Amino acid sequence: MKKILVIDDEQAILNYLKIFLLQSGKFDIHLLKDSTKAYKLLKNENFDILLLDMDMPKVTGLDILSFINENSINIITIVLTGVEDIDLAIKAMKLKTFDYLLKPVQEEKFTDILDMAIDKAEFKKMKDVSNTSLSMESLIHKHAFSNIITCNEEMLKIFHFVEKFALTDNSILIWGESGTGKELIARAIHEISRRKTNKFIAVNAGSFANELFLSEFFGHEKGAFTGAIKDKRGFIEEAAGGTLFLDEIGELSLPIQVKLLRVLQEEEFYRLGSTENRKANVRIIAATNKNLFEEINNGNFRKDLFFRLNINSIYLPPLRERKEDITLLAYYFLEKFNKKYDKTITTISSDVLDLLKTYAYPGNTRELMNIINSAIIIETGEVLEKKSLPHYFLENTYPADVYPADKNNRNNSLKTLEEVEKEYIKKVLIKTDMNKTKAAKILGISRVSLISRIKKYELD
Repeated sequence: MKKILVIDDEQAILNYLKIFLLQSGKFDIHLLKDSTKAYKLLKNENFDILLLDMDMPKVTGLDILSFINENSINIITIVLTGVEDIDLAIKAMKLKTFDYLLKPVQEEKFTDILDMAIDKAEFKKMKDVSNTSLSMESLIHKHAFSNIITCNEEMLKIFHFVEKFALTDNSILIWGESGTGKELIARAIHEISRRKTNKFIAVNAGSFANELFLSEFFGHEKGAFTGAIKDKRGFIEEAAGGTLFLDEIGELSLPIQVKLLRVLQEEEFYRLGSTENRKANVRIIAATNKNLFEEINNGNFRKDLFFRLNINSIYLPPLRERKEDITLLAYYFLEKFNKKYDKTITTISSDVLDLLKTYAYPGNTRELMNIINSAIIIETGEVLEKKSLPHYFLENTYPADVYPADKNNRNNSLKTLEEVEKEYIKKVLIKTDMNKTKAAKILGISRVSLISRIKKYELD
């Protein structure tokens, strides 16, 4: 239950609000008629939500709002006033009031606003819990994880493994679906490691043709091939002394895998067109969204390379297994894109949060970011509403796509995640006229990952 404080100099209003709030069953209610006692109460008690009258003797609502801001009191304030004063409303909103309502308040609207306030209070609580948990569990390098937004227990355990793995020079393999934050974890490893003062270079291995990858990875000598007009350092030399992150490692062809294995085993390489043996002083962190055991069995990935890369292994859970992070992330992205687009959207409606919590997120955190980004661009009000969400997302949220349409058929069962993903990708491809680049952007995954799924589900 959320702890709520109601400040109003009219006893009748206090009585009404007490009954109204009790009926909801969501609040631990505290009432205050004498506003002169508000300062001490707010400073000594931890309230989640404040319902505040503006027109009170001695200490006004505006005085209390100023006190809250000056003392950085973490509380969500909803103003309830009988005074229709535009200048006062503007002053109140500048003091970070969550909402400003005129009495008498329509009960349905009031209920919706309280629900949104509860969601925002939960977001703040999760943010605080996340920070507290990291501190309580004695993370030594907390700064390295500052860009990873989570309060999920499994993710916090992963952070501890990362701290230990980072202190060695071993290769690391990061597993996880597209959009789960593999590069963020790789950057955290680099920031903690002894190599942190040198370069971190991230490369999507699946984005290069085989011939081009050899040149980009190892570098080349002048005249090594047509167009090689000067010597060029490759990724290995550019990352000398630092860390080279190879994403989509499962996309590398077998001949390139052999050359990469030599770098890992012998710590040496040759530029294209050169016979000079060069030393490779670089730590390699690889990542994949593929099941490499299946790739090995199918003859697409070398077993010896797998074991060289997989000295230390990290698995990142998908967002659908981290439901508690969805509200936290949604508000994080709201703040981020508010600044980017100079918007003043204060909160996310409860309808939108409900939809966000029921979605499967094939594109994981990256897809959630894209959904919020798109919605903020469209939204014209101060609350992020359902109407601003991307059309494809609304078409693919539960229960419509997951629960069978034929309710009379008792043999129906819930669809598997693969079935949902297949239908979802198919719809996006149709919407984009099979434009894989556009579809991948909407899905929040790389073009290579999309092509892989198209093959898997036979959607060509």
